[in-house]
Amino acid sequence: MELDHDLQSLQEMRNAVDQANNAQKKLESYTQEQVDRIIQEVADAAFEQSTYLAKMAVDETGMGVMEHKKLKNKVGSRDVYESIKDEKTVGMIGEDTKNKVTEFAYPFGVVAGIIPTTNPTSTAVYKTLISLKSRNAIVVSPHPSAVKCTIEALKICHDAAVKAGAPEGIVGWISKPSMPATNELMSHKDVDVILATGGGGLVRAAYSSGKPAYGVGPGNVPVYLEKSCDVQKSVQMIVDSKSFDNGTICATEQALVIDQNIKEMSVREFKKNGSYLLNEDEKKKVEKVISPTKGKLNPKIVGKSAVKIAEMAGLEVPENTRLLIAEETKVGKEIPFSIEKLSPIFPLYTVKNEEEAEKRCIELLNLGGRGHSFSLHTNDDDLAKRFAEKMPVSRMLVNTLSSIGAVGATTGLKASMTLGCGSYGSNITSDNITARHLMNVKRMAYGIKDVDIPRPSKNITSQDGKESTESNQVEKVVSEVMKEVDEEQVDASTLSEIVEKVLQNQ
Repeated sequence: MELDHDLQSLQEMRNAVDQANNAQKKLESYTQEQVDRIIQEVADAAFEQSTYLAKMAVDETGMGVMEHKKLKNKVGSRDVYESIKDEKTVGMIGEDTKNKVTEFAYPFGVVAGIIPTTNPTSTAVYKTLISLKSRNAIVVSPHPSAVKCTIEALKICHDAAVKAGAPEGIVGWISKPSMPATNELMSHKDVDVILATGGGGLVRAAYSSGKPAYGVGPGNVPVYLEKSCDVQKSVQMIVDSKSFDNGTICATEQALVIDQNIKEMSVREFKKNGSYLLNEDEKKKVEKVISPTKGKLNPKIVGKSAVKIAEMAGLEVPENTRLLIAEETKVGKEIPFSIEKLSPIFPLYTVKNEEEAEKRCIELLNLGGRGHSFSLHTNDDDLAKRFAEKMPVSRMLVNTLSSIGAVGATTGLKASMTLGCGSYGSNITSDNITARHLMNVKRMAYGIKDVDIPRPSKNITSQDGKESTESNQVEKVVSEVMKEVDEEQVDASTLSEIVEKVLQNQ
């Protein structure tokens, strides 16, 4: 008799956590050199299989573009490795000789990794690398729609790690994922921290598990084309970014906000770069495909091409169409073009000036991308700084592709496939999550300052039965004595010292 799927899933998860826990205790004793050798072998092995894993991910999920997923796999392996390879994560990691404070690293233990269907292989490799670098084990719950490719990526990482000297079971997974198993994984007694990338429900579950957790929010990213920007160059970057892997990266631009002074020129450039401008009738048809149920995104369009989405809406567009664009004036959950779409579809908002642009962008972020990212194209550095101060986001990308710029491919940001949204997005951090977030720091501090600790005053009971402090009693006695003597013959401060000594010796 075959066991129930959920029961198999739960047992497999428990076995994987048990093995990971034992393996992590061994890894914790490794030197920095041993750890660094392991992550280099893992990164190299995953990098070499970038094409294979990309093809596997597209075939299994039906999302994205193979060549683009290949680039994501390279970022998740080689770029992530380059960003963490020199970081100290073992033993003494810092010393402040002036203040005599020394820092030592210690790992969390076992990491629970939740992997999305949009970026399955690249996220699996990235999470494995940053976990091992900080001497943690990891157990992964793949998305049910991306099980095979996710596990294949994890096997490549595990085998390379073991070959380099890591303990068996240091990378684990659930091959038959289920919600009961995923929920129990996050609350398992031997799991020490959660690294959750996925839908809002899973992220909320991670934060409510009682464990330390890094989760991320949605990214309804507005991109503002300010009148001073290089329109031709900016539009090309935006089209490349929005069509990259058919819009599956959460930092991808989601709404165009364009200065009216450059709107005509911008629209012309978008058309030149393969964008199709929808008329009102076509817009209504696409709206029904984006959100058949008002306020909810149709998952069937996620990661699909512009041509495929047009076909789903009953439209014929040129076969080289890269984006679908429709003019919009409203923002709201009931406005399909204004929500996060994770596909090559844009609403186009026209604004009169900087103030109107700021208001519109904040409105879009508040709809569903608060805390994540904002994209700006401008040649006005002062304006860029003003927007950086005002936008409720954790990262602002200027004159670059937002999708891959946010993950560190075209910017100096840390290479990462999990982007924190800070308190704007109810996250614990606004950072690009990396190895240092999976590492604790203990501090040894020497005493360097002398402090005089005052002695507590004695309580003395007065004749009326009320308690008074010693200092109050001294003042009272001195005051009474001074009434009976010549002030010129008796010094009050000297008398006070005498009374204090008498009371201390009682």
